[in-house]
Amino acid sequence: MATLTPAGELRTAPATPRHRRVRHPAALIRALIGLAAIGLLLLLAQYAQGTAGGLDADVVEGTGLLPRPPVRLLAACSAAALLLVPLAFAVGRVLRRAGRQVADGVLAAVLAYAVSLLLDLAVGGLTALTHPFPEGPGRTDPVYGHLAPVLAFMTAVGTGGLPRWRASLAATLTAAGLSGLLTGYATPLSVLLSLLVGWTTAHLVAWSVGEPTREPSELQLWVTLRNAGTRPNTVRVAGPCRYLVTQHQDRPDLDVRLLDRRAAALGLPQHVWQLLRLRTAPLPLGLRSLREGLEHQTLVAHAAFAAGVRTPEPLAAAELGPDAALVAYRHLPGRPLGDVPADEVTDEVLHDAWQQLRLLHRRSIAHRTLGPDTVRLGPDGAVQLTELAYGEIAAGELLLRLDVAGMLTALALKTGPKRAVAAGAAVIGPATIGAALPLLQPIALPRATRDALAAQPELAAAIRAEVLRLRPQAPVEPVRLERLRPRTLATVAAGMAGGYLLLQALFGSGLDSFRAVADADPFWLSAAVLAAVASYGAAALGFIGFVPERLDPRGALAAQVAGSFVKLVSPGGVGGIALNTRFLQASGIPTAQALSSVGASQLVGLALHMLQLAFFTTLVGLGPQTELPSPAWLAAGLGLVAAVLLSALAVPWLRRRIVGLLRPLRAEVLPRLLDLLQQPGKLAAGIAGQLLVSTAFVACLYCCALAVGARPSFSAVAVVFLAGNAAGSAAPTPGGAGVVEGLLTEGLAHTGGMDQGSAFAAVMLFRLLVFLLPVLPGWLAFSWLQRRRAL
Repeated sequence: MATLTPAGELRTAPATPRHRRVRHPAALIRALIGLAAIGLLLLLAQYAQGTAGGLDADVVEGTGLLPRPPVRLLAACSAAALLLVPLAFAVGRVLRRAGRQVADGVLAAVLAYAVSLLLDLAVGGLTALTHPFPEGPGRTDPVYGHLAPVLAFMTAVGTGGLPRWRASLAATLTAAGLSGLLTGYATPLSVLLSLLVGWTTAHLVAWSVGEPTREPSELQLWVTLRNAGTRPNTVRVAGPCRYLVTQHQDRPDLDVRLLDRRAAALGLPQHVWQLLRLRTAPLPLGLRSLREGLEHQTLVAHAAFAAGVRTPEPLAAAELGPDAALVAYRHLPGRPLGDVPADEVTDEVLHDAWQQLRLLHRRSIAHRTLGPDTVRLGPDGAVQLTELAYGEIAAGELLLRLDVAGMLTALALKTGPKRAVAAGAAVIGPATIGAALPLLQPIALPRATRDALAAQPELAAAIRAEVLRLRPQAPVEPVRLERLRPRTLATVAAGMAGGYLLLQALFGSGLDSFRAVADADPFWLSAAVLAAVASYGAAALGFIGFVPERLDPRGALAAQVAGSFVKLVSPGGVGGIALNTRFLQASGIPTAQALSSVGASQLVGLALHMLQLAFFTTLVGLGPQTELPSPAWLAAGLGLVAAVLLSALAVPWLRRRIVGLLRPLRAEVLPRLLDLLQQPGKLAAGIAGQLLVSTAFVACLYCCALAVGARPSFSAVAVVFLAGNAAGSAAPTPGGAGVVEGLLTEGLAHTGGMDQGSAFAAVMLFRLLVFLLPVLPGWLAFSWLQRRRAL
């Protein structure tokens, strides 16, 4: 601890510097980016061997024209630099007492060299990464391993704030890479792969073992605060990255917040996830530069204090070096609202809390983290708003409404919804309280508030009920705050897996399929396009036919086109069902009826799908050279299925389970179908639309097969599509990508009598017309419906 004697002399207790290791998430993010780049480079080397080989051949041809003596001189100089530059850098770091960083660098260099050797063994068969030795037998290594250890060493040690060493490293690596290319011992991709291996390994080591940081001593803080204009007397540690400083000559105490790597890493993964997931999440401090974080905190605190809010006043801000800074606030003694007994939170305290928020919002300043730990109660009973590090100046209406929701929840947790809502309505008005109701979502509240709400799950509903009792016209529909949901991530991952399988199928089948698509018959290709376009009109007809209420035909057609876009981010038919249901709700149809209409159309569509499959299967079975099972085998299979169902119904608990699953069908969908029977014209239109949708898709696939030169029967194509599409809709990938293609290709090859290449070409052309090309029109239709508030 550092103290100042009455005579003005500095007295310090002997203390050793506190060294800590911090796993900064930024290092992990960089490592993941490096791993992804390595993966893409290996994919390029595997699937684009012609392009990579051509680039290497051009380099070899160009270097062959150069005179040998300068090339040898460059090779000798670069080899010496690869040894001397990291050695000199290590000596300099050790002399500056950075031995721990040097040890981390050695570990990174050893691992980078080991990874290079492993990659040489694992991907040695990729000829795009290698070429024959310029002299003698054999081929070069896939990883030009001289560069990876040097880059890993110096990156792990750290060259931040050392521009000369960074320039030396860049020059050394450039010269060594050029030397490898000019002498013929490296290829362009092997040089790039070596650099990626070194960079990625360095950041993996930095995240795994942590980056060593040295906390400033109390003496350093004392001197910095003194130079910033304060009069520090004693400096004591008050928590992680926090210090309590007393001042000389009866000056107020100071709360000092330290900004360094450790402070930036605290909670960064959760903050980054919130930033990715929420439109309203603040930018994490760890993603700001030190200067930006220092200026932001100081500016927001000054603005809030100038607005008359009881918040700690910033008195000093200063840098402690290139990697640390501090902000000193006037110390405000107080207790977090979560620690205050409920009987001390009087109506005066509640009104004072809302008044402080009102003062903040009058200057358009958003707090953004209001909760039980940032609303405090002083010794005199006055409310304080603290922790404005994530605040926002010139905030928009959405952020201000989020503050109201946060304050309302924090007060209701302590006093109950009735008193919290009443005090807020008295101070900021019932309209403002009601406007915050759609933002009363746990995901939008600070973590401390969410944790407290988890212990009282009924509180949120009670708050809503109290607000609606006070202001019945308040909006209740939640505002969409999420830009990314976990389910969306899972769907995208499944889509990437399906895309990878599709990529494998594309390149694994050679170029014959691509040539067949490129040489497709224009007449049949045009017919396929018309059939694909007609499917949307049929889908709109089938959709409208199962809704007794009157719908806008243009909106219904746009909803079916928009389904092409939704299909890209949702598995099977889930996205289309949700989109149609939402369209009906926006059209003024109650949710129960909307779900019943969509369920009725799906039920009838399933029945018609199975009838069509049975009909075309019968037609195919009557034809020659069929590979389908005989009618006797089909009858036996149907009998077996019926026996299993009857056996399941005979078991009581299975029967109850089946009855429970069918209850919504009996209670909601069947009554909707009975209503439709009163409008036979609409029901007929719905059934006709459902039949035409399948027919249009079958016709499109049939025309695609004819366009690539095949001559399958229409019935066989219908069986393949109806069976393959039904099985592909159960796939977890968006639109069944990767699964539908494989099923349809195999079906056309075995049932349609087509060869594998023609079948694959027809399926790819079909999927291009009905899955990929409609994505852009679907997005335009989706945006149009959103602008019209039809979704």
